Amino acid sequence: MDPDYLPFHPNPKVPDFKVPAGSVDAHCHVFGPAAKFPYSPKRKYTPCDAPKEKLFALRDYLGFSRNVIVQASCHGTDNAALIDALETAGDLARGVAVVSPDITDEELAAMDAAGVRAVRFNFVKRLVDATPKEVFIGIAERIAKLGWHIVVYFEAPDLEDLIPFLESLPTTVVVDHMGRPDVSKGVDHPDFQRFVDLLARNQNFWTKVSCPERLTVAGPPYADVVPFARHLVETFPDRVLWGTDWPHPNMKSHMPDDGQLVDVIPQIAPTEELRQKLLIDNPMRLYWQTEA
Repeated sequence: MDPDYLPFHPNPKVPDFKVPAGSVDAHCHVFGPAAKFPYSPKRKYTPCDAPKEKLFALRDYLGFSRNVIVQASCHGTDNAALIDALETAGDLARGVAVVSPDITDEELAAMDAAGVRAVRFNFVKRLVDATPKEVFIGIAERIAKLGWHIVVYFEAPDLEDLIPFLESLPTTVVVDHMGRPDVSKGVDHPDFQRFVDLLARNQNFWTKVSCPERLTVAGPPYADVVPFARHLVETFPDRVLWGTDWPHPNMKSHMPDDGQLVDVIPQIAPTEELRQKLLIDNPMRLYWQTEA
């Protein structure tokens, strides 16, 4: 791994908050092991191995029932580690893949059979090279036929320019990590309100109220991020998801304790009804196509 890469927390606390039975960690990753699933030669970072066995052990330890595993940029468009994890988990996991425009219909069908239900478009410049929007549109039209959706990752300063493209997508669109707001500016700042307005205007847009550790200025226990996530949960209760983001790739400031991240949940979803939607009903409807 890179010399400045922080490995995942070796001994997270048992959460004080007990998640309801059937809860879904709707954003996490598997990396490698590199000896079996090599990292992409085009990667912008080299992580530590974070294999499926570690992810599933954490799932059980934190009290979750299911995972949505998201392909990260260090594996590029080689989804082998993701597919392997999905096949091991069976009905307990679904996947979000990253695909190239030359992928075949047969390959997409095989991914669908393994449990992939979305593709991810990454616009974070420090993580990926620029891809023409036309390429993304072509992929979007193909995966829409499978009933898949699109997960998008971008940083707040880039949202304004991306809005016309995002609103043109023909599927449900899930925005990672609340669009990465600058929490020092406050919930009422026009930058965050632009994101809120995007969700209000487009009923097909969802968001993950995840990664307080990436957004915080104050550090743990992430009180400065709570108002942003809570506003989204209370405003769009049927279109929010939550995830650990384990193993927290590219964290530079600190490595979060996953148990402590779980303890943030009742602060952003303060009622049982909101937690039921956030952790169970919404991810089950989107990824398992069931009414939980």
